[in-house]
Amino acid sequence: MDNTINNVPELLGAFQFEGTLEITDQLHDGHINNTYTFTFREENGKLNKYLVQELNTYVFKQPEALMENVMGVTKYMREYVLANGGDVERECLYVIPAKDGKPYYIDGENRFWRCYNFISGAHSCQSVENTEVFFNAAKAFGNFQRILADYPIESLTETIPNFHNTVSRFADFKKAVADNLSGRAAEAEAEIEFVLAREKDCSVLIDMLNAGELPLRVTHNDTKLNNVMFDNETNEGICVVDLDTVMPGLSLYDFGDSIRFGANTAAEDEKDLSKVSLSLENFAAYTLGYLSAAGESLTKNEIEQLAFSSKLMTLECGMRFLGDFINGDVYFKTEYPEHNLVRCRTQFELVADMERKMDAMQKIVADCCKELGIEK
Repeated sequence: MDNTINNVPELLGAFQFEGTLEITDQLHDGHINNTYTFTFREENGKLNKYLVQELNTYVFKQPEALMENVMGVTKYMREYVLANGGDVERECLYVIPAKDGKPYYIDGENRFWRCYNFISGAHSCQSVENTEVFFNAAKAFGNFQRILADYPIESLTETIPNFHNTVSRFADFKKAVADNLSGRAAEAEAEIEFVLAREKDCSVLIDMLNAGELPLRVTHNDTKLNNVMFDNETNEGICVVDLDTVMPGLSLYDFGDSIRFGANTAAEDEKDLSKVSLSLENFAAYTLGYLSAAGESLTKNEIEQLAFSSKLMTLECGMRFLGDFINGDVYFKTEYPEHNLVRCRTQFELVADMERKMDAMQKIVADCCKELGIEK
């Protein structure tokens, strides 16, 4: 996807901007969509800043359905913030419609554009620098879950089918091993056995969902730290962004993926596995923050599976890295031939450490519930 913006006049005529354009700038944080800021000045001197984004339709095959999901969720959250006396300009994303009323615009080159409000006086973080940052991110994602607890889930489209369905992911993995398209399976025998030995883990949450023991909820599905905007003065997490993968799912997917990303003591592709472990301190900070915001809206079964979900989402991620290595590195970008193999080893080492610490993780969840007065 070309990252140049050569159609500014066309976009100016397409969206409902206020004022006269003064500055355009490109943001380089994302890896999928091309994102720009447009700054306008009104006659009274007021500045209006917008986020203008080209959606990657190679990755997102159903852009119209994706935007229907985004519109529904952002409208619901905006109404909630308004009803509770919050700042709708900073506490929630909202879509700036095109002049034809649609939540997107398709330009003359068939490129798909959408526009959001810009969250001012806030920043994002790329890594967990301390437990306060992780705690505040957890509160933001917990609030996201709590606010949307009663959202009509049937109105959401599953734009990426089986995204976190670990039974389906396991089946994909076994097919990759059987097909062995790259001829690399022999290089990863130990890692393959690691996954196969945990087949039963992959069906635990799906079986509970199918049995009606876990509720289907609105899930973000990309709960990395940099998808929270933090207030510049208070460092509170004020807004959850990047809603492209909002779909029906399990709240446990979002919690577990946050722990996988933020409680690992090493980088995702650390080669020295002695550096890889689960930070119980970070796990405790995130659990307390998340439950302080979402705890009352979660069921007993959801709370009881929080620790396990951390392990499962880490296993799933490692399984995907390993499957891609065996398939010939066709999905994830790599910097060297063994990159996906290194990534999966890091994830599996984290899984193994979680298994060793599972009792401690469960106790942390129980202690947090006790501290917050959550009784299920």
